[in-house]
Amino acid sequence: MKYSTHIENPDVVLVGSGIMSANLAALLKRLDPKLTLQVYEVTEDLAQESSNGWNNAGTGHAGICELSYTPNREPDGSVNVSNAIKIFEQFECSKQFWSYAVAQGMIDQPKEFINPVQHLSFVHGQDQVDYLKARHAGLAAHHFFRAMEYTTDRATIGRWAPLLTEQRAEGPIAATKMDSGTDVNFGNIAGKLFAWLAHQPGCGIASHHRVTDLKKNTGGWDVSIRDLGTGATRHNRAKFVFVGAGGGSLHLLQKSGIPEARGLGGFPIGGQWLVCENPAIVARHQAKVYGQALDAAPTMAVPHLDSRILDGKKTLLFGPFAAWTTKFLHRKGSIWDLPGSVRLHNLTTLLKIGASNLPLVRYLVQQGTQSMADRMAVLHIFYPAAKASDWKLIDAGIRVQAIKKTDGEAGIVHYGTEVITDSERTISALLGASPGASVCVHIVLEVIKKCFPDLVNSPAGRARLKEMIPTFDVDIKLPENAAFFQAHSDQAEKNLQLV
Repeated sequence: MKYSTHIENPDVVLVGSGIMSANLAALLKRLDPKLTLQVYEVTEDLAQESSNGWNNAGTGHAGICELSYTPNREPDGSVNVSNAIKIFEQFECSKQFWSYAVAQGMIDQPKEFINPVQHLSFVHGQDQVDYLKARHAGLAAHHFFRAMEYTTDRATIGRWAPLLTEQRAEGPIAATKMDSGTDVNFGNIAGKLFAWLAHQPGCGIASHHRVTDLKKNTGGWDVSIRDLGTGATRHNRAKFVFVGAGGGSLHLLQKSGIPEARGLGGFPIGGQWLVCENPAIVARHQAKVYGQALDAAPTMAVPHLDSRILDGKKTLLFGPFAAWTTKFLHRKGSIWDLPGSVRLHNLTTLLKIGASNLPLVRYLVQQGTQSMADRMAVLHIFYPAAKASDWKLIDAGIRVQAIKKTDGEAGIVHYGTEVITDSERTISALLGASPGASVCVHIVLEVIKKCFPDLVNSPAGRARLKEMIPTFDVDIKLPENAAFFQAHSDQAEKNLQLV
């Protein structure tokens, strides 16, 4: 659906119509209905880049099955699970806000965007079996993960996910399972929230419009926008700009000229999925199964075999496989995006990354030159009986791994979402990687706290926020708050029709 409404001199301009912009705009409008908002999106429809259901894993990342969030064993053999606990808490924040949105009639039919699916971790080889046992011990000790099951029994794993054990050779294997995992269509949520916003006073949404420039003024920002349908350029002014444009964020940050953008670079990594639509196979797999990380692979490329519901249809995806690209956006990117992002202030950072990440470069070259047989060999680690005739390869989204200087050194941001905010708190932009979309409400709440403190620090603001996210000011990780967490989690799952 194409949108073409414009608000002149709004309080807030949001660049991009993905899951981040959608949740930030909705939260701001509920916190202060008088705020005026304008959204600009480069594609004709909304949420068609990284938030689109086919361009991401669709996992409700809660630390349940993702081994990359708890990668190492400690010297005593235990696994530090604090990161998984933190991600679980942050995803709970998203679920509560979406639950509130359903209860308030802002969005409807939650099964169109979130569905229950069991989350499994699956490993093979004795070292990894020992690791998974230690990981389970650490997680199951916390009330978030109390229901997690662990087994090395093939028959049990076969009952959980039959494809994993069918025709599998002998050898040690193990799996963990929780039934409370979710499959999420983030693009659908974004679309529903924007459909609600489009009917609120003081909200404008213009798709097929590209923001081409940002210039600081005394009261905020001058924004230049090109109508991609007519070619005409228009100008707007805003007190605050949120750049949630996925891979397009880096170019706009550079155009803004803020000191915080100096030294930042981006490294694009394309994605591909193997897709199975054979109904006989799809019906036999009811899980998201995450495995062990591949050598030198970025966080987004940890393999998993996923039951998905997309466009109202159940399907099966395996991957992702990485691919070399110089584009920053999947649909509206250019091969000149990467070279066009090179500046004097980030050249040294980029050169250091190239020199110190040769294994990653080799990995991307190897991934991009794989044959179907090579990809099937990786799938056979999960599904030994898989036949190439049942699978096809499709392109997915593009992730731009943020590159920044830390204590004078260059590093790729493999994990987490980097929020860049200027010192005057008039612009924020998002860069980074997994778990991203799943923890979007937590991320944009941090933006609101920093850039709109009056909305959340007043008694009235805190009360409104408490209504939307009942646990936002309670540390639900603590054992003494376990019952409080469970009560509100149960209510959210009821509203979202997850039970």
